[in-house]
Amino acid sequence: MEPQEPHKPQESREPHAPRMPGEPHEPRVSGEPHEPRVPGEPHGTITVARALGLPALRRGLPDVVSGEELLDRPVRWVHAGEVPNIAALLKGGELLLTTGIGVGSRPAEQRAFVRRLAERGIAALVVELGPRFRTLPGPVVDTARSCGLPLVQLHREVPFVTVTEEIHTEIVNAHYALLRQADVVHRQATEVLLRGGGVPEILCHFAAFAANPVFLETPDGQLLYAAGPGGTPPAGAADPLQVWEGLRARRAAERPEPPAGSVMADIPGGGPGPGSVRARLTVLPVAGPLGPVHRIAAERTADLLAVVLLRTRQEEELAARGRGDFLTDLAEGRIEASDAPAQARVLGFRPGADGPLLPVVMRLVEDPRPLAGGGESWAALAHALQEELAAVGVPVLLGVRLPEGRVPLLAGLRGTTERGAVAERIAAALRAGVERAWPDRAGARPPVVIAGLAVGWDAAGAELRHAAEAANAARGLTDRDWYDVRSLDVDLLLWRLREHGDLAAFVDRVIGPLLTHDRTARPPLVPTLETYLRHAGRKAETARALHLNRQTLYDRLARISRLLGSDLEDPQTVLALGVALQARRHVR
Repeated sequence: MEPQEPHKPQESREPHAPRMPGEPHEPRVSGEPHEPRVPGEPHGTITVARALGLPALRRGLPDVVSGEELLDRPVRWVHAGEVPNIAALLKGGELLLTTGIGVGSRPAEQRAFVRRLAERGIAALVVELGPRFRTLPGPVVDTARSCGLPLVQLHREVPFVTVTEEIHTEIVNAHYALLRQADVVHRQATEVLLRGGGVPEILCHFAAFAANPVFLETPDGQLLYAAGPGGTPPAGAADPLQVWEGLRARRAAERPEPPAGSVMADIPGGGPGPGSVRARLTVLPVAGPLGPVHRIAAERTADLLAVVLLRTRQEEELAARGRGDFLTDLAEGRIEASDAPAQARVLGFRPGADGPLLPVVMRLVEDPRPLAGGGESWAALAHALQEELAAVGVPVLLGVRLPEGRVPLLAGLRGTTERGAVAERIAAALRAGVERAWPDRAGARPPVVIAGLAVGWDAAGAELRHAAEAANAARGLTDRDWYDVRSLDVDLLLWRLREHGDLAAFVDRVIGPLLTHDRTARPPLVPTLETYLRHAGRKAETARALHLNRQTLYDRLARISRLLGSDLEDPQTVLALGVALQARRHVR
């Protein structure tokens, strides 16, 4: 019989060839070499196709008799044997080499031999033709085809020991490459931590590597933080919180196990029993399959997260930061209003069906950067704020935004008429929480609290953004416990113009001489002018507010008028002076 032309597995694909259906994505890490592999081969493994393409087996002129569509099976190990009960010695995933001595001579024996190997789950059966079989028996071929077992015949004799050594070397090298890639991911995550990042930044980094959503949850399944791969999501891609909602629905349907192909890694808590697991890292194969490298990288990332969590005790902060990210995405239009209620429910916010929402923003400090690395103080703040807000009596979704030193929240109202009363209670709770969490800031400038308008979900994002900008514009104001966003419209306009040179020039032109006077002379006159304008030019009330007699006030007003060359009774002059005094806070 003429030997058939041997099957030659494809060794590489053109760089821009399309991925075949069901073929796994190839995870990559910047800075690491990327070697060509057989299409469909999971990273860190060697497939049957790859094994057949190695020199030792190619010299045997391999011919794939059955299961050609299954050559992407991973090869865990190589075994050579000639005994009839060889299947009992295997664990699955092996490439079995044989000359056929143990296959048997009767059709029933041959069928049973192949069936037991298929049931064992071996990767492929390779039979060397020669003295035992000049051609493969029909029962062997038919059974392999019916069982879905790749069957390969070799037309030339090859040293099995050489085949074994070559394939084992490839397996070890592939595993080493996998470990090396996981090491790179771990090193990059460590660098993120050393640069001042925390758990959210590490999770975002890992999600970018896995190209899939990543979740950190408590052992009982409560979401702490969700991170997506980042960048522009592909068309139809789901938000991480929507993915989490689907996972939660799956669990509620009495299917606690994650979807097939998911990767999970426990984060140890350092204690025995139930306390031995502090949190759980979960990666779901939404955008593409996950491979062994993701499992190893997840385990190493979990170890790094364990160190961070033990050091900072920041689960409360994590949950608050996750809610803060959601509220910020809503404010910046990255979440559709129609999707927002469902995602908010995932985070535990369940307002009344028909009641409006009250956006509130608290700006904590003038410059948040000194606090950005203080994980423990932020965790304490998140805990204190949650406890204080629990007594407000309305549903509240509280978040924190460390980069801006900001605390955004949404409150559920029964009606618009209770907006003022609820805003007052929320402002008191927020300030009390700050005082509890950061007692060392006693005497410092209190935080600014801004309440937006009562709106529905369709306008909640825009109102949150408006309140956040107003909070930036209102920094330095301390005369009220909370501010209605509408009362800050002028301040907000001036804050948006703060980088424009004309605003500074306007301030200098209108009140510059007064500012120059106050830098070198006493008493300062700016407070007198501010109080006079605040009382709409009513001199008796101004004198009482400043604790001055009327003659002293008249003298100061006359000096202000001479310095500025302005008539303090003229309405247009008063308007210009008021705007300039407000603008002064934004151009310093």
